[in-house]
Amino acid sequence: MPIDSRKTVILVALENELPQNILPDEHIEYTGVGKINATIKTLEVIQEFNPDIIVNFGTAGSLGKLTGLHEVSVFKQRDMDATELGFSIGETPFENVSSITFGREGLSCGTGDSFVTEKPKVKTDLVDMEAYAIAKVCLAKNKDFRCFKFVSDNADETAGNDWKQNIENGRIAFKKIVLDQIL
Repeated sequence: MPIDSRKTVILVALENELPQNILPDEHIEYTGVGKINATIKTLEVIQEFNPDIIVNFGTAGSLGKLTGLHEVSVFKQRDMDATELGFSIGETPFENVSSITFGREGLSCGTGDSFVTEKPKVKTDLVDMEAYAIAKVCLAKNKDFRCFKFVSDNADETAGNDWKQNIENGRIAFKKIVLDQIL
């Protein structure tokens, strides 16, 4: 049974984060890694399928002591740094948007084009490589957006190995908790 009666597309960076056979009745698209790939795929999905809602699922690093699956409700750009021009860290110059929210409860996530192994300058709960880009396209195209991140690592020196070991746990948590209880 589909997760929502509305037209829903689930965007995931990598197939090994959520293989199609885990949710065979759902429309899953893979963006690839990073903000540019996520932006391109989100625009393609909106143009081709015109979904009512886009759901992003993926892994994320925790900047605190978080574990498990969490809904993200505030999206920030963690690698935008124009402080030399008088802007705040994470703020895109000459834009009115410094963080994005869709009015839901949840954690914050800082998105950037690097795998985090030390604390970034932007204050946020989680770090990833796609969510902000997807959220920004959804905001611009007036699409509802929900985001769920599974904490795969602590964004520290062991993050790469931890991510590899925990990736499967994320897909299990997403299927069980989100699909059975939240959506």
